[in-house]
Amino acid sequence: MDAVCDAAARAEAVSLGDVVDAVARERQRPIELDFTTPMAPGVCGQRRAYPDRDVIVLAPGLPDVDRTLAHELGHIVFRHEGAEIVAATLEAGDDLIAYMLSQRSRMRGGEQTSGDVAEWEAETFASMLLLQLRTMKGRGTPVSVLRYDEAIG
Repeated sequence: MDAVCDAAARAEAVSLGDVVDAVARERQRPIELDFTTPMAPGVCGQRRAYPDRDVIVLAPGLPDVDRTLAHELGHIVFRHEGAEIVAATLEAGDDLIAYMLSQRSRMRGGEQTSGDVAEWEAETFASMLLLQLRTMKGRGTPVSVLRYDEAIG
């Protein structure tokens, strides 16, 4: 999170889109945003890794685009493996999605998988990043806010 905030501050990033661009420049690897590719029912977003770039696909009509975008950026920052493109784009029916969600909720009391940890990391990252962006809005330049926050702990 600190590295992302530092990159964002250096780039004077004040919006989530600016942060995505700053992370891409820092990694020297483009990150494209795709708002047009249809997604399976119940899927809000995906990070897709290609040999030369990353693509964040966001479902049309999301109620909170920033939350999903920040979550998918978290997957990129943490270098989560994700699913293969072929597996990620298979169409799933409503019954299969309902079954998968019910199985996931049953597992909450059991052992965590690496996928559960990856989702937790991405969601925690999204919460922290969005909080930092809200804090910086209206308080000055990102560099000055970041340095002030570091000084007071």
